[in-house]
Amino acid sequence: MFGYIIKRILIFIPTLIVISIVIFMLSVVAPGDPVEKMLGATPEGDPIPAEAYNAERKKLGMDLPVFYFAMSSKAYPDTLYRIPKKAHRENLTRLINDYGNWPEVDGFYKTAKKLEGAIYDVEKDSVNPGALIKIKQNLSNLFIRYEDKDINKAFDKMLPHIESTPSTATLLPLYKETKTAYNTVKSKATTWKNYVPSFIWYGFNNQYHNWAKNFVRGDFGRSYEDKRPIADKVGDYMYWTMILSLISICLTYIMAVPLGVFSARKKGTKTDGVLTTILFLLYSLPSFWVATLLITFLCQPDYLDWFPPYGLGDIEGKGFFESLGIRAYHLVLPLFCWTYGSLAFLSRQMRGGMLSVLRQDYVRTARAKGLSENKVIWKHAFRNSLLPVITLFANVFPLMISGSIVIELIFTIPGMGRMLIEAIRYPDHPVVFTVVMLSALLTMVGYLVADILYALVDPRITFK
Repeated sequence: MFGYIIKRILIFIPTLIVISIVIFMLSVVAPGDPVEKMLGATPEGDPIPAEAYNAERKKLGMDLPVFYFAMSSKAYPDTLYRIPKKAHRENLTRLINDYGNWPEVDGFYKTAKKLEGAIYDVEKDSVNPGALIKIKQNLSNLFIRYEDKDINKAFDKMLPHIESTPSTATLLPLYKETKTAYNTVKSKATTWKNYVPSFIWYGFNNQYHNWAKNFVRGDFGRSYEDKRPIADKVGDYMYWTMILSLISICLTYIMAVPLGVFSARKKGTKTDGVLTTILFLLYSLPSFWVATLLITFLCQPDYLDWFPPYGLGDIEGKGFFESLGIRAYHLVLPLFCWTYGSLAFLSRQMRGGMLSVLRQDYVRTARAKGLSENKVIWKHAFRNSLLPVITLFANVFPLMISGSIVIELIFTIPGMGRMLIEAIRYPDHPVVFTVVMLSALLTMVGYLVADILYALVDPRITFK
């Protein structure tokens, strides 16, 4: 068994590496610019200064290559990652795909950046503010548009505003240089380079390597929303999710296993029929609907008003036992909604497992020996009937991280599910991908625990 556990853990390593690569690449292609989200917009709505942008980009480690290597075409340079803004890199990629001549595309981009810098150097006077705004707006299209008609339109719209005032007219030479650079891109196109494969090796100093190394250390990065370390944020929200999960798991198994055994023993009777119907109804009822009904009829003054509708209660200045009572009182309905569905499902699985075991020859032999029904059930049949339930137990671990989004939102519980949905709404991609990665890790741990429990429950199962 020990050798099998070591083997499984060794298998986990490449599996986790593949999962981590997929999750990291999803974070790379996710919409939005992480640097801009971390810095936020200025109060006046002005662009983020280049110095601040580059400093934050370096702090996030985004000035490095994305991965250990890149497989592309001869048209692509090995330095595209050095372009600071994500939108600019994406647009340059499209231009490379269209024309295949990076030196000319790079020349056009650098000339456009020189024109951009010159625009900001023009001193504002009483006649040029409007013209400068229009020039900036049209110039920005050169960095985010790649179709020829859009780029030419931006040049055509820019020219009248450049010529409209003496101060902006100083930009005319750089404007012509930029337009010439773009025409050079078109005239010297080498699209055939896009069909010649190339391999670029960047080494270990890359974004993925640093991200994975930090993740192993427990450093999950920072949240876009509040700039807090994600590890601290996850720790705060995980507390209530784990409490609810553990209590729900204990209640589910404590009730579901005896119910399943009892239902199997009473197979074909009215008791079994009633119990089966109730469990089927519980499993069929969506938790959000049940939660809404409970809040409406058990939490409102117009009806019973037995329980608080949301939150965890105020325990400031209260003693330990009083605080415990307040928390328990607030968690009754969320726990019920969290538990009843899994209780019904697990009971049905336990019933099915017990019925399949009761048909086995060794159970009939035990009965033929004259053993009592309780001994037959609990000593001979029970352990083997647990196998389906153990399989489901593997899914418990990731739920302790992901939580229940619906229940936590409806009852306003500050748990992982609520944090996850808020991160998706923002969108706060580092938080989302951290939860996904932790859930994947715990899923594998769950299956390992399930395999170990198989061997403990049924000695006939051996792993080599």
